[in-house]
Amino acid sequence: MLLRPDGDDVIAIGQPAHAWLSGQLARAWREPFEPWEEVCLAAEQHDVGMAAWERRPTLNQQTGLPRSFMELTLDEHLEIWWSAAPLVLPQSRYAALLVSMHGTALYERRNRDDARVRAFLDGQAELRARLLETLRADPRTAPFAADEIVRRNQQLVWRWDSLSLGLLLEWEQLGLDPWPFREDRVSLRCEGRRLSGRFDDEEAMRAALDAAPWVTLELDLAR
Repeated sequence: MLLRPDGDDVIAIGQPAHAWLSGQLARAWREPFEPWEEVCLAAEQHDVGMAAWERRPTLNQQTGLPRSFMELTLDEHLEIWWSAAPLVLPQSRYAALLVSMHGTALYERRNRDDARVRAFLDGQAELRARLLETLRADPRTAPFAADEIVRRNQQLVWRWDSLSLGLLLEWEQLGLDPWPFREDRVSLRCEGRRLSGRFDDEEAMRAALDAAPWVTLELDLAR
């Protein structure tokens, strides 16, 4: 969950909604990439592992707000990312491969001395090896399964993820120079819920979030 300040309130934006915005960025991108649909799907689904957690968010007792994705424990975060690629796999092997690579890139920045992190990285490497074997054996996907192409597509998903986070959290530096989109103006949207107040009880916070009004954020980017 992302928490976007809005006066005294916050707009609570689910991680899958942020990923939807990543997918919109992908579809507006100027630089060509292939396989187009599969890469866009990976961008749109890269945080699908968060969906179950978003249904029952937990309370940050210090802030009185739902915990954001940056406040999860290592065990919580690992559980989410262990599930991510397998959830995408029934849709697309290639998208699942990129989601696994995205999770791996996140954890390659963490302390590899932790046995839980090493187990995750090893497990993802095994999954990717199986997926790549089938993709390279398939004439339809083999042209896009070379190491350099897969890595480039993973880096694109990472870029769109970062841009989406920056737009929603209103980071000052978004890296839009040179202009990366096909059109001079790009219209994006994302849904969240306007949450008022602070809470000292988790169930009360969940009830308030369930009842909070929906908000559509409209983001217009111009060259």
